[in-house]
This record gives sequence, C-alpha cells and structure tokens, in this order.
Amino acid sequence: MTSPALTTAQAAARPLDALRCDVAGPPELTWPAAEHLRLLGATPREGAGADGAAGPYGLSGGHLTLDGAGFGPVTADVRWADPAGPVRTEATAAYDTTPGHGGVQDEATAQAATGVMAVHGRRDGTPRGLAADYTATAASVLAVQGLLAQLFARARGGDPATSGTGTAGPGVTVSATRAGLLSVSQYFAATGADEDEATELAPGGPPFTSADGTLFELETLDPGAWAAFWRALGAPAEAIRAGWRPFQFRYATACAPFPDALHAATRGHRWPRLLEAAAASGTEVCALRTLAERAAEHDAAAPWSLSRLGPAAVPAGRPRSHPATPGHPLAGVTVLEAGRRIQAPLAAHLLRLLGADVVRVEPPGGDPLRGMPPACGGVSARWLALNRGKRAVEADIKAPSGRRRLRGLVAEADVFLHNWAPGKAAQLGLDAADLSAVNPGIVYAYTSGWAGRLDPAPIGTDFMVQARTGVGAAVRPADEPPAPSLMTLLDVLGGLLGAEAVLAGLLLRERNGGRGVRVDSSLLGAADALTAPALRRAARGGGPRRPAGFRRPLRTADGWVAPADRCAAAAAAYDLTGLPTADALRLLGTHGLTATAVTTDLASLHGDARFAGTIGRDALGAPKVPTPWTFT
Repeated sequence: MTSPALTTAQAAARPLDALRCDVAGPPELTWPAAEHLRLLGATPREGAGADGAAGPYGLSGGHLTLDGAGFGPVTADVRWADPAGPVRTEATAAYDTTPGHGGVQDEATAQAATGVMAVHGRRDGTPRGLAADYTATAASVLAVQGLLAQLFARARGGDPATSGTGTAGPGVTVSATRAGLLSVSQYFAATGADEDEATELAPGGPPFTSADGTLFELETLDPGAWAAFWRALGAPAEAIRAGWRPFQFRYATACAPFPDALHAATRGHRWPRLLEAAAASGTEVCALRTLAERAAEHDAAAPWSLSRLGPAAVPAGRPRSHPATPGHPLAGVTVLEAGRRIQAPLAAHLLRLLGADVVRVEPPGGDPLRGMPPACGGVSARWLALNRGKRAVEADIKAPSGRRRLRGLVAEADVFLHNWAPGKAAQLGLDAADLSAVNPGIVYAYTSGWAGRLDPAPIGTDFMVQARTGVGAAVRPADEPPAPSLMTLLDVLGGLLGAEAVLAGLLLRERNGGRGVRVDSSLLGAADALTAPALRRAARGGGPRRPAGFRRPLRTADGWVAPADRCAAAAAAYDLTGLPTADALRLLGTHGLTATAVTTDLASLHGDARFAGTIGRDALGAPKVPTPWTFT
C-alpha cells in the first residue's frame, strides 16, 4: 500500500499527525502510553482517556486504539499479567482472585513475581519493592512500540498481524510481567552461567554521605582516578583496592559490598572538600536531588525528539516495501548498531525481536564485554541477554579505513543507532548530517545520557542520572533515605525509549516520502518518564514520595509475599512469619486479600507456574525471557 502522507501544513516531526487514539483502563498502565501517543501527534477522541474506565478486561488491563489518516485501526492491550496466564494450582487458588494470573494484579505483585523486588533489594539484603511504577511504565512503552510497529508495517505494504489467510485483525498485547522479566533479563541470564559471578553478591553500595549530611553518588571508569579520590580522603589502601571490583561490577550485580572504611572516609569530610577531591582526581560526584528540586527545573520535554534530515528522499531503486510476517513487523529492516553497555544494545535487541536484521559494529577483536563474567558457553551471559541473534562486523572507527567501512554499511541500512560519548560522532565525521549525505533515508538514532537538556550535568550514566533527577527519592518510600537503585533502571527504560524513538522515526520516514529522520532519546527522558507521577504530585504542592513502608514485602517462614498495593495495609496486620509461603497466601486469600509469592532466586523462574511455558534458553544454554509482545 502507499504510505499515508503528511501534508505540508504538518510541519512538526510527528509521525502520528492526523491519527486519532482511544485509551481506556487503569491510568498507571495506560497514562504513559496515552501521553506518548499525544506527543507523537495522535489526537484523543472526545471523551477518551486513561481514566480507569473498565475495558474488556476490567481493571486488570487497558486498551489502546489508533486509526485515521488512511490507516485502519491498530490496537494494543496492556495487562498486568500474561493473557495466557499460568497454571492454576492448589497452591495459588486460595489467593488468586483473577483466575490465570497467579495473584499478579498490580505493580507491587508484578515486581514481586518477576524478580524486580529481588534484584532491587540486593543492596539491602532483602527483597524490596520500587516505590515507582516501573513495570507498568515499561509495559506502556512496549505497547506504544507495538502500535508504531504495526503502523510502520502497514505503511510499507505489510501487516504484522495478518495470518496466511488474511483474516486476522491487527493487534498486540503486552504485560507488566513480561516488562518486568525483560528488565531483569541480564541478571536472570547470569543464573545459567557455567561459572560463578566475578564478585560477591552481598549487601552494600552507594550512595555515600558527607560529614555535613549530603548524600551523593560517585562515578569513574578509571581505576587510577578511583584510587586517587580515596587517597585524597585518607582511606586505607587495602579498602581502596577491595572496593574497586564491586564498584566496577555494580552495574552487573545490582550490589556493591564496599569496605566500611570507604563510607567512613566520606563521612569524615564536608561536601566542598569532596567536590575538590573529585575534581583533582578526575572522578565525578553528584549530590542526590529531591523530587521537588527536579519538579522546579523540569522543562516538560518529551522523552525523545525527532527531526527531519535533509531535503532528499530515499535514492531511486532502493527497496521500500518488505513483507512483514506475523510477530515480525520490521522484517526487511536493517539496523546498524554501534552500542556499548546496555542502553543502545537493548534498543537494538528489541528491534531485532520485532524482525529487524541487526548488525553490530564492534572494535577490532570484538566487543570486550563478550568476555564479561560469568560466561555461558564461552560467552558472557549478560552480553547474550542483549545481543543474541545479532550479526557482527569489526571496524576501527578511529581509523579512516574503519570510518569508510562504516559509511558503506550505513548506505545499505535503514537505521544507524549509537550511544557514543557526547561529541564523538561529530568529531569522527559520523554525525547525522554526515551519514544522511551517504544515505538520505537513514534514521539516525542517538541514545545519550542527557540529550543536551541539562547544563552542567555529570557524566550520563545510570546511577548518576538517577541521583541528579530525583529517581533516588522516587524509588524509596518517605521513611527511608533516598538511594538510587543499583538495578539498572534507567539503562533499561532508556533502551525501551530508544527503540520507541526509532520506530517513530521509521514511521515518520514512511509518511514523509522516505526522507531521513534523526531521533534522540536519553536516560534523562527515562528518568522523567519514571518519575512523572511523583513530579506531578510535587508540582501540585503535595508530597511527591510514597508513604512510609510502601511496597515492603512480608516475611514468611520460608520466604516472602507481596500484597497488592490496595491490600497492603490490611495484609500487614497478619503475622505470617510462622507460616510457609503457600499457607500465608491462603490465609490472606481467605480474608479477600490479594498477594503473590516474591521471587527471591531468579533461577526459580524456570519452574515458576506464573510464567509456565514462556521462559526458555538460547543455543548456548543461557536463560532467556519471553518476547514482550504478542501480535494477534
């Protein structure tokens, strides 16, 4: 089919201009999606909105529809748990008031079941709930991705949801549980490794505290800078040496058991002195901001930006139509990824799961993170979680020959995606303007830390962005000191937003005659998406943080249970410490209280009835989580 074009009057780079949307269902599941659709140009129908209205699944899920501008309707269902549901057993029957959902009915129970509470709680030594609606936000973004992917496939002449007979209607289903599993996929993959973790999994980690009470995060990628900072504070040499490895691996393990002497060293100096030590050593420190401070400076910007590149369209003769297949709306799309660590590789991983051919550009000798322990079949288990199924080419982009090779690859690609340090692409002659000259139809995607929105800002890594944007306060209830999660919350959510931005860019390109698009996303955008409800409360003058004790699971004789948020106060009145978990759940169920068992060992997800048939292993034996979308 011919792609429905944008008119000259539609000057803004919004791929959903002239489309209409309907949204119904619980706001925590649907509000982020509704907001993103609005920012991308869709107009809500009069009376439509994510207001908690009962949809086809009651309050267990939401429903979104897009149509108009020559597109027939495409839909997305956002649910708390998988639509297929787990096996209903005697152990779950007492507390499972929604058959087939294993007690997962809201954010708290989704975090508990998928292992999010376990990973977030590693620093503390016990499972803890995130006080922010993380799995719901991620599921909402995944729903928008599904809608954009369907529209893109239609614009290119295919339909990802059409069966061989052409009779099935287009739609996609996502769930908070699959979003939660995706968010812990790296930690889960490590449970199937052939060797132990590179460092101890034990309680401990930042933030640090100054003598005058300033909570702060520290960041450096250089062991020399790390040592110089601590020497300036008078920390013992042995503590400095012992602290580096857990600090270096905290992104992989979600904990950092530092020697107490390091915390004691920072408590012996006031904040100005710590700033001096950081500047002299080449490390960076960032004081934790409050949500009120972030709300006061918030610019209300979208979590990504799209801009058209150059006047030219796709060169004549370049194929524009590729047959999409069920579940693979990006079939025929080539993504060239030059990503490091998590954010960009995860974005490309999601595009691959949607059917794109992803080619990784790696330095000579390959990505060094392939060897990051623990390994599975000789390859880093965590690396596999983000990069399995991708092709790889090696190119030294610091050399002219390597840059020429990359430009040659760009000429044949649809998307170029990277997360290099700010300014590096322009320095190498590989920025959007440079590569659009090679391929006028390229979607140039940059996933960064700050997107140039905050100046000055510290280095744009996950935990520093959490500290600077108030996420450390948003993820902890009001009776606890703020502390950024050592689970890579923003890297994962930033990767989701990066994939969403690429899909928006691809659709915009198709609606604009093949003209290239630049898309920018960031960890800052991820932080704002996650803290949006708290920022709205702060802007209204209310308390932005959740109340005391929020989302704290309850101890049983052999584990933990997490009550649904609406049942938490009533469930806390029962002493469950002498009961096995199954009996504790039955007791709560007899009183009409919804709860679910907390997954404390991620390896147990393989046999968990709540995810029966969805957890698998790859060719190297590494555990893998299910694809987050179900196209119907």
